[in-house]
Amino acid sequence: MKKVIRFLTLICVFSFSIHSYSQCDISEGEVTIVVHTDDYGNEGYWELVPSGNDCGVGTIFMGGNDLVGCDGAGEEASPLGGYPNNEEIIEGDWCLPLGNSYDIIYIDDWGDGAFAFDVLVNGYQIASFDGIGLGGIYTFTVEEPPVYDLSVFGSNLYSYVETGLYDLEAHVFNGGTATITSFDLNYSVDGGATETHNVTGVSVTNYNSIEVEHSVAIDIPTDGVYSIKMWADNINIGNEDLFHDNDTLTKEIEAGPGIPNDIESYIDSPVTPTLVAGTGEEVNDPTDLDFHPVLSNMELWVVNRGTEATGSNTVTIYDAGGDDQTTINKEDGNAWHFMSLTTGLAFSENGNFATSPGVYDANHNGGDAFTGPTLWSSDMTIYAEPSGGNGSHLDMLHQSPYCQGIAAEKDNVFWLFDGNSDDIVRYDFAEDHGPGNADHSDGIVRRYSDDEVIKDASNQIVSHLVLDKEEKWLYVVDHGNQRVIRIDITTGADEGGTPDYPNPEPIEEYTEYTGYTQELVVSGLSKPAGVDVIDNRMIVSEYETGEIIIYDITSMPAIELSRLNTGLNSVQGLKIGPDGKIWFVDQNTDGVYRLDQQFVGIDETVETSITVYPNPSKGNINIVTNALSNGTIEIRNTIGELIYTSTFNGNNEIVDLETANGLYFVSVYDEELNLIGTEKIMISK
Repeated sequence: MKKVIRFLTLICVFSFSIHSYSQCDISEGEVTIVVHTDDYGNEGYWELVPSGNDCGVGTIFMGGNDLVGCDGAGEEASPLGGYPNNEEIIEGDWCLPLGNSYDIIYIDDWGDGAFAFDVLVNGYQIASFDGIGLGGIYTFTVEEPPVYDLSVFGSNLYSYVETGLYDLEAHVFNGGTATITSFDLNYSVDGGATETHNVTGVSVTNYNSIEVEHSVAIDIPTDGVYSIKMWADNINIGNEDLFHDNDTLTKEIEAGPGIPNDIESYIDSPVTPTLVAGTGEEVNDPTDLDFHPVLSNMELWVVNRGTEATGSNTVTIYDAGGDDQTTINKEDGNAWHFMSLTTGLAFSENGNFATSPGVYDANHNGGDAFTGPTLWSSDMTIYAEPSGGNGSHLDMLHQSPYCQGIAAEKDNVFWLFDGNSDDIVRYDFAEDHGPGNADHSDGIVRRYSDDEVIKDASNQIVSHLVLDKEEKWLYVVDHGNQRVIRIDITTGADEGGTPDYPNPEPIEEYTEYTGYTQELVVSGLSKPAGVDVIDNRMIVSEYETGEIIIYDITSMPAIELSRLNTGLNSVQGLKIGPDGKIWFVDQNTDGVYRLDQQFVGIDETVETSITVYPNPSKGNINIVTNALSNGTIEIRNTIGELIYTSTFNGNNEIVDLETANGLYFVSVYDEELNLIGTEKIMISK
């Protein structure tokens, strides 16, 4: 469940708890339980019992629909009665002995449980539990929280980050009774020096949290694995945290290079599409692809369109294009609803991904439109694994029929092409509801409606999006208008009121944004589908001709630099991979392809007698050969241009190569200019 709603509840509960607290004996605590129902309040039943008791044994309280009862989990009887939908119900108070433990036993009739329970002792919240699947047993101990209990429970440190300076943001939670007005936020890297940032001027009440940006950036100088510890202390000037078990958050991260910009090597270069995965790997009618944010793994996810009745499925390719490539095909048990006729797939840096179902109604019952983007975990122990009857999805919002493509912004925030309302829509899932649950109450949906985008009338060709996260421009393929546009996501304002398109569910915010900055990037396209951006270059796929077009986006409209002919005729989504290569899917051939250059002037069949390291390199490279002691070094780019040459004496030469990121070829010749060997080197600064 969602912290915003729970905070509102606490204000209410706290106000009456003070009034009745004196009714309990000094050896007892006053216990209150706040129940949050989902869209189907009639389906839940719960009991409060002494810890370890079965349902119906020693029951202190029973709530919800007694027609479900202790044995009703998964019966799917949908009985009348019980709690109302999407409400907060305050149950209690009970005077229970301090130190004793109790169980909340929750049973869900349909097996898609989404009730949640907040437990308060003497007016202070001590726990919250989210019911999933058929239900569960949730245990708490009757204890008032300590006065000071501050913990760091999250941060913006993801599993993989680029080397360099990193601005740390931490999420700090107050589990104590005192309102926190100041504290120190600390971090250390690999057990080194402590960096402290003093936080003042805040007001964090019991069981609430804030996000804090540390004033000292983390220095991550080289590739490797780092252990970063974060903790809070010096609470309200000089007070010690009184519960140490949750004080410190430790994150293990991998640091490495970002995606190299190798697009220049494709310009005016003959290319060859290399098949990476096809029908043998269960690729079937693919529409999109994206790489997992841990770039070093070369983990590529591909979505197959599937049918409306069965839904879509994914193929995950590990070590994509490498010698150790393996694949796995998975389909969620409720893909017919959450992943039907999927048009797009996009990864966020936190490891979650979202998909865009291309249907009008995800319920497929001829009723009102009810569909939109779906959030998933890439953890294979969660994704497409049983979670109690409602699939493994982490969240879904339902304001956009005929989704045409999707792009990640950050965390659980994504941008969507709404093919039904012709809008671009920003979806913030906020805190996901957990696998298979159904609470959407903290969702934030904003419609960007100044201009109409148009989908493919035949619902065959997708319209993809990508966000330039540095420049904050959202690039959108507008297939029906045969163009690409871009939106400055830092602009626009809520115009007030409710959007014209009806909102089918209670969420935190549903607004319409206008007055944002939008620019035409390119027009006059034929049947555009996919798009990606890196630095000052954009690539766009033309579905029918199979061309991939490279543009210079330093000025608007963009300038076309080159057209790459893949020889295919149904190219959909494309992506610039961790290796700097262009990757794409082709629908009619059921294939995932990497676009390789046919390099000029380099004979890669020559047996090499040289070693070049490190690879990839930031520009400082060692060239070693044992075949001779004198000769010439030449370094060329992928179109054969000579960018460096020198003579050498000895069998080890160090070169400081000042050039742009990309792929290069290091060749060594003897004194008669006979080729000794050639090695590839990737420059990534």
